[in-house]
Amino acid sequence: MERLNIDIFNEIDSTNDEAKRINLNKEFHIIIAEKQYKGRGRLGKKWSSPDLGNIYMTVCTEKDFSYIPLSLVIGVICKKGIEKFINNNDIELKWPNDILYNNKKVGGILVEKEVIKESTRTIIGIGINLNIKKEESWWGDLSKYELETKRNKLINLIISEIIKLDRHYDWIDTWRNGCAHLNKEVEIYKDEEFIKKVIFKDIDEDGNGILQNKNGHERISSGQISIKGIY
Repeated sequence: MERLNIDIFNEIDSTNDEAKRINLNKEFHIIIAEKQYKGRGRLGKKWSSPDLGNIYMTVCTEKDFSYIPLSLVIGVICKKGIEKFINNNDIELKWPNDILYNNKKVGGILVEKEVIKESTRTIIGIGINLNIKKEESWWGDLSKYELETKRNKLINLIISEIIKLDRHYDWIDTWRNGCAHLNKEVEIYKDEEFIKKVIFKDIDEDGNGILQNKNGHERISSGQISIKGIY
């Protein structure tokens, strides 16, 4: 507790937005909400955040995490954490920041950087659907496992792993083994515009995707494109 503050809200616009407003006076600041009315995902997409016992939280810090691809690493932490409570290895990952179960999206990670008073603030948003209404075909949840009563323990486990992160955290093999589309054909999009179909071959230590096309291999960063064709 000497290292972090925790704020818990019944309702908020966005835990990531709150992380941009707070005074950060400890190493980490944790923001958790029961409901968000302006929840956001990657590339500005809406993240549905009803009051149904799901996980909506943000970890905010000025600690330097530039040495690791945070979206992928946090995905690994969430995968490991969830699997401890469901007693199997059925959680999969989609590059660069989606958490899947049964080929449906059950979680996402939104990492943002904010410069405040000459300091760079790293903002790690995490959403995990324990129970959600199926309004979109690609949405999923973990309601089969009735994790609502274990939610706080799962949150605690994820936070504990994040604040312990260092350069020696072993993540890449777990990500590869959990990837839902390794060595599979995917569709590449930029700004929602279809670009091409390729084989997703691998990732590197910087979290870049390695794609195979008819001309060989290329590397892409998460800021450049998104991939579809998984769910």
